[in-house]
Amino acid sequence: MERRRIGAAALEVGAIGLGCMPMSWAYTASQRSGEHSVRTVHTALDSGASLLDTADMYGPFTNELLVGRVLKERRADAFVSTKCGLLVGEQHIVANGRPGYVKRACDASLRRLQTDVIDLYQLHRADPEVPIEETWGAMAELVAAGKVRALGLCAVGARAQRRTGARMHDATVRQLERVQQVFPVSCVQAELSVWSPDALEALVPWCASRGVGFLAAMPLGNGFLSGTLTPGQGFEPDDTRARHPRFTAEMMAANQPIVAGLRRVAQRHGDGVTPAQVALAWLLAQGPHVVPVPGTKRERWAAENCAAADLPLSHEDLAEIAELPPARGSWD
Repeated sequence: MERRRIGAAALEVGAIGLGCMPMSWAYTASQRSGEHSVRTVHTALDSGASLLDTADMYGPFTNELLVGRVLKERRADAFVSTKCGLLVGEQHIVANGRPGYVKRACDASLRRLQTDVIDLYQLHRADPEVPIEETWGAMAELVAAGKVRALGLCAVGARAQRRTGARMHDATVRQLERVQQVFPVSCVQAELSVWSPDALEALVPWCASRGVGFLAAMPLGNGFLSGTLTPGQGFEPDDTRARHPRFTAEMMAANQPIVAGLRRVAQRHGDGVTPAQVALAWLLAQGPHVVPVPGTKRERWAAENCAAADLPLSHEDLAEIAELPPARGSWD
């Protein structure tokens, strides 16, 4: 698998990463298995996906513990990315960007991950009650202390921009401009996929012009672009897709032409090529700084996702994907 560089620190990762979140958070709890998940992480590493993306809030905490079980054996094979800045309560999630908290959170993540350094430490969300420069300054001190190698920022409040008329990621770009004055940003993480291409408007170009890496979160549209979901199949109440405006039966049916288009491209590349692999290859074609981070709990999908790095898309393929209809949701 080819290597890609993340940010000014010139950190190298595989072309496709592994999002570990579904193993402990946001998706159906009844389908989680710690042992299956550990094997999935090993499979991803064996297939070239060195970047393992987690966060202290996933679980909370259990996702880092799971990743730590693998790192204890294979730290040299992995590029570890985790996040801080969000606290999970009984019925709510709140931001905490106080410098003292950030430093304690880093120490706790290091213990759970069973490592002495985090390769990429990301701010999950800015705390509206703490100037982001203060939070970022504390994170920079972690780099100086040798606990962290590079810093990243996750996009914030993108969907809210629909109601204001602003561009999708204007708020994130403003945050990036501010923290860049304190300490270099090595990476930005935001949703980007065939059915959610908004980051291509401003955020991906901002990263490209500054040598900043871009981690494409939810690159398979929460599983929809894999073509394995059926309209009206329903989701268990603890699955976030049960409340997602693109996962009602009506909208899943309306968005099937997107999957059909990806499947047509896949068929041109021969037996065994899947819509999910085409969706990931499309992301890799958006620039050498873009690294898709598909999440999965299963070994099969981890191996399949990594194989997408070897799928070259032609100009014809990319043009056909560009002509696919935009995704619809119940907000439309």
